[in-house]
Amino acid sequence: MLRDIWKYTRAAIGHIDPILFACTTLLSLISIVTIISAVENFGKSKLVMQVAMFVVGNIVMLVVANLDYHWVLDKLWLPMIVFSVVILAVTLVAGSSGENMETANKSWLVVFKMGSRKIMIQPSEFVKLTLTCTFAKHLDTVKDRINHPLTLAGLAVHAGAVVGLIFLSGDYGVALIYAGFLATMLLCAGLSLWYFAGGGAAALLGFPLAWKYVLKEYHRKRIIVGFNPELDPEGKGWQPLLSKDCIANGGFFGIGLREGGFYEVLTASHTDFIFATICEKYGMVGGTVVILLLGMMVLRVAMIGYNAKGDSGFLICAGVFGCLFFQTLLNIGMCLAVLPVIGITLPFLSCGGSSMLATYIMMGMAHSVASHAPKNQRKAFKI
Repeated sequence: MLRDIWKYTRAAIGHIDPILFACTTLLSLISIVTIISAVENFGKSKLVMQVAMFVVGNIVMLVVANLDYHWVLDKLWLPMIVFSVVILAVTLVAGSSGENMETANKSWLVVFKMGSRKIMIQPSEFVKLTLTCTFAKHLDTVKDRINHPLTLAGLAVHAGAVVGLIFLSGDYGVALIYAGFLATMLLCAGLSLWYFAGGGAAALLGFPLAWKYVLKEYHRKRIIVGFNPELDPEGKGWQPLLSKDCIANGGFFGIGLREGGFYEVLTASHTDFIFATICEKYGMVGGTVVILLLGMMVLRVAMIGYNAKGDSGFLICAGVFGCLFFQTLLNIGMCLAVLPVIGITLPFLSCGGSSMLATYIMMGMAHSVASHAPKNQRKAFKI
């Protein structure tokens, strides 16, 4: 019996791409070690959650990797669409902004509550995957006529039903990530660059109206100060400026795991600003290692997608690539105080159950594409 279990386990592990697995594991371990070193500041519950999501996430990733993504798209596309719309609609009605949040965003949903203790999830994190899969299926179906206006109208309805609900919830940072990976998928599917030019022009023309009638005062101030934190150093600019101090204080090799630092007073130093904490503890060397691992992970996803070119797996990887790329870029940008603070987590590093688990599931789909790509293409690009 044990021999059979080992046989099936080895077969299941065979569906895991070793380079992608190494990147995600190393990033997660860096996160866990960092949280351990600051557990007195972050709290033991954060450490327990991160370790639990590391274990559960890898198990779920292994299960998803062994599913044929063709089967997932063919059999589950409709339930995924229904799930995406329903869970976001419920969050919009019954959701909350989470703990210690200044905004009125409705991004979190309470799934369990006992007294003062409660378990909350961020549905938009999981919908990243379901929308990526259903949109990939849709694009693969219409790719021969993607530039036809009626085809684009159908794609707009598909994406708009989901992104519109996120936008209505007030979580514009997450909506921006969605826009980024959807645009990446459309570009990879062959959408004419003229449409992107037209969309960009429409965005520029509509921005003044959105600035006046859509964005709230704290949104406008956050954007203005985001590009120049010195304008409000004791208000909206305090967080990004302190993040820069964290990074600078780390120097070349960091202050060490057990030393206290600016991260202790930096708000969200375990989530949105985990990169600043890592740089302070491990220095420029640690920050560079993290960036290299994230870059290698994103590049590997792109290569896996290229190996599956001409297939829906290519479009799935395009979505995963876009999501990871824009999320990483925006998070590190706001930690360096060169981009506005928009509440974006850093993949596999930021402390957060929903973000960690959802990203592991998303990587499971990338592993599935890698293991189910045509053999002749996989050999040609095998590293």
